[in-house]
Amino acid sequence: MTVSDTHPNTRGFAREPIPEPPEPSKSRTNTSRYTKAGRAARRRPWIALGLSIVTLFMASWIVVPGPNRTMVPLSVGAPEISVWLILMAIVAIIGGVRTWSTGIVARIVIFASVTALLLSLWPMVRFPAVASRANNALTTTLGVDYLDSVPLQRQLRLRASPLIFADLFRGLPRDSVKETDNILFATVAKIPLHAIVYQPLAAGKYPIIVQIYGGAWQRGAPDDFTEFGRYFAARGYVVFAIDYRHAPQFHFPAPIADVRTALTWIRHNAGKYSADTSRIALLGRSAGAHLALMAAYDSTFPPVKAVVGFYSPVDLVDAYRHPPSPDVLHLRDVEEKFIGRPLEEAMDAYQAASPINLVNHPLPPTLLFNGSRDNIVEARYGRQLDEKLRANGTKSVYVEIPWADHAFDEVSNGLSGQLSRYVTERFLAWALTRPNQ
Repeated sequence: MTVSDTHPNTRGFAREPIPEPPEPSKSRTNTSRYTKAGRAARRRPWIALGLSIVTLFMASWIVVPGPNRTMVPLSVGAPEISVWLILMAIVAIIGGVRTWSTGIVARIVIFASVTALLLSLWPMVRFPAVASRANNALTTTLGVDYLDSVPLQRQLRLRASPLIFADLFRGLPRDSVKETDNILFATVAKIPLHAIVYQPLAAGKYPIIVQIYGGAWQRGAPDDFTEFGRYFAARGYVVFAIDYRHAPQFHFPAPIADVRTALTWIRHNAGKYSADTSRIALLGRSAGAHLALMAAYDSTFPPVKAVVGFYSPVDLVDAYRHPPSPDVLHLRDVEEKFIGRPLEEAMDAYQAASPINLVNHPLPPTLLFNGSRDNIVEARYGRQLDEKLRANGTKSVYVEIPWADHAFDEVSNGLSGQLSRYVTERFLAWALTRPNQ
């Protein structure tokens, strides 16, 4: 095709036809589908979909119990990192809104993300009321002015609030302390038993916290919850993290005998570690909390000033007869390995190994924590022990956390970890640091 020449050729010379400009090449078209920006735009809905599905999967464990040991860590951790899940859900929602024109994928993103957001908000929304109940439990049991007799310098070291929002992201403070590892305090039946001691750096004489790890009486080590020991040592306590013999090789009462041995060793060696044996509190988690309660409530043990139990077994007979559902640890098997025989063959032993059966007179002040979603040690046992302690004239502070599962304080800077740390600090300051205590 040529372009017509509108000017006449007056001189008779022939002219070359003027070609029409070439059409743009299809290979060089500027449509967005062939550009980097276009490819990124096509990926955005799928990225948002992936993020929304992951967030919804994680958030679902805030309300869904872990069906087996493999999934329990998700049920434990999801509520404690809910602030991160909230942020992930918001980002996914923004992604869904920005890609709304893509159709069904964006709508799935919005639905999944909003659902995840609502689930993740549940612990945060409930936190103020739960923290208020925890404070009320302290003041009702210990007195409205229970901190007034605590030295001012110790009051200033206490956490200012049940929840410090920045700690959810940066973690709890890591202060310098003196740590002495791998201290052999006994050898029993050819099993070496070790301790770790955490001390303040400054010279002085400090109250003692004896920390006993958990693990179904079958596993664990003194270096479990090292962060906890360091935290309290930095705030003016000497923390002894002790060991004990494990089931199924050793049965009840061997682990409790090891706690007695550890306490005797601590009393004989406290001077080396700037520790005050007149101010001792026992603290344990799960199976370790059971041993702590047994030692604190047994009149044949040296007396202690207080005991703290995190999600402690308290009634082995009832727990054997009515295991939780889902029974992720196969509780009857755990108890049989600890006692050495089934309930039908050793009723007396199961009863003797139940802390609730030792409550028949005033006992050391007790602080108990349970998670309402715990399917290993159900919260009802904590409530029962608290009621019986109060009925027998013991000062008992009970804190139940609705969103929490077993071992909730494994995430030390999570919602439950911060709340329990706040309450524990105040309880131990009252029990161990007041003058003439």
